[in-house]
Amino acid sequence: MNSRPLAGAVGEHLSPALSSAARFSPDLQLVLWLGAAPMLAACWLPWVLLRPNRLAAGEFLRLPPLDIGLGLLAALATALAGRFLPRAVPLLASFALSLGAWWLGSRSGAAVQGQAEFARASVSSGVWLWLLGAAMTVYGAGLVGRRLGGAQPYLAWLWLPAVVLMALIGHFASWSVVAEYRVQHDRFFQELGRHLYLILVALGLATLIGAPLAVWASRNARVSGVVLGVAGGVQTVPSLALLGLLIAPLSALANAVPALRAVGVSGIGVAPALTAMTLYALLPVLRNGVVALRGVLPGVLDAARGMGMTDNQRFWRVQLPLALPVWLSGIRQAAVMLVGVASVAQLIGAGGLGYFIFSGLQSGAADLILLGALPAALLAIVLDILLRGLETLLGRRLGRA
Repeated sequence: MNSRPLAGAVGEHLSPALSSAARFSPDLQLVLWLGAAPMLAACWLPWVLLRPNRLAAGEFLRLPPLDIGLGLLAALATALAGRFLPRAVPLLASFALSLGAWWLGSRSGAAVQGQAEFARASVSSGVWLWLLGAAMTVYGAGLVGRRLGGAQPYLAWLWLPAVVLMALIGHFASWSVVAEYRVQHDRFFQELGRHLYLILVALGLATLIGAPLAVWASRNARVSGVVLGVAGGVQTVPSLALLGLLIAPLSALANAVPALRAVGVSGIGVAPALTAMTLYALLPVLRNGVVALRGVLPGVLDAARGMGMTDNQRFWRVQLPLALPVWLSGIRQAAVMLVGVASVAQLIGAGGLGYFIFSGLQSGAADLILLGALPAALLAIVLDILLRGLETLLGRRLGRA
């Protein structure tokens, strides 16, 4: 029997997989291993801290041996797949992240079973390390999926519906942060609404003020230096210090003009918070606006002038549409930054998710801190994704135009 045709057939069958693996640089494989390393360490670390109540000391609980074996297998399989089976990386990474979420709910539930109503099952170092490593492998899986093309990039997001389904069926009900949410349910949505209000109003004010200033600065180098210098100087002032500095002048202004006090302007509360947040958001709006408007090719503007367009027509029909995607990038940066600044605004009575963060700091309740910090982080991620998608959409439309 001639073995050469058989060898050739096997070679042709394996060559796509081998060439696919060869296309991935060592950097991508390094990302997967960097994600697998904390996952491997997490298997041996405490997973849950069981406490009789919110503030008391507790007992650290680890994963059972069967779960440890499954975790080690999942971490190693995800990392090794980057070298030997790239098409499996997105699925394995999604499985690893979903597995961590499943353990979070199941181990918390097992810990509080049979305990008093006030018992709390908080996550420990193993959970955070596993989720950090799994998130890194998901990032690497996204890079692998984009290189493979097809449906592969979407497979790296399969963990999201899995986690959402777990949340909907109440799988995380025993986690201490969810227990705090049940206690603070009404207050949570009130402070979340206030947080969103502060962000959106400050972002709108920064855009209304920064847009005309950016247009002016893009046409005048001296104005550009002054405007960007002042906005950059504001950024160097810590947010807490800026909030404190605004108390005295706004109090004096409210006392001098009773009509302002009647509409809510005072030294504490929403007014100084919005003022500080607007000032902080000006720099990315101004800087990206100036760069975007100056980045439009002169030849494009000359062509528009040659078509008989006036200066206003060239700005509204040519320069602004071309500059808008880059300008939106600055607005996106400002929005993400404002999520954090809005949390600090609670210190002057403006409300927001910072209420839970600072209440937790004052009482030493880590779960209460997480009740404010985790939604704030998720809010920043959602805003970034939405505004980044808007940038991409505008870029594609302009590219087709």
